Amino acid sequence: MTIYDIQKKIVHFRDQRDWKKFHNPKDLAISLQLEASEVLEHFQWKNNDEIQEHIKKNKKEIGEELADTLYWILLMCHDFEIDIETTFDKKMKQNSKKYPVSKAKGKHSKYTEYLKK
Repeated sequence: MTIYDIQKKIVHFRDQRDWKKFHNPKDLAISLQLEASEVLEHFQWKNNDEIQEHIKKNKKEIGEELADTLYWILLMCHDFEIDIETTFDKKMKQNSKKYPVSKAKGKHSKYTEYLKK
């Protein structure tokens, strides 16, 4: 299944229920943020060992929250006419320039730190 196949399923699901009338850009963005927050809930207040254990025990639930997040991302891309594959590819090329392996490997600094040197 391609990303566009998934996107078609999402749009079909939404359109069967006549929900497009509720999907203005603001509410789509809010829905995306709410779902992303549900991913975060899985990790709140846990140290690294607890997180690793939680992931093992709750992989299905975490995956469902990630799928919910993907749902809103792909629906927004559809409604805003954003070709996510092309956009993603261009963004990764930009990131490769901002974070060259020679300067970024093994480091967590923001790219602006590399410009100072």
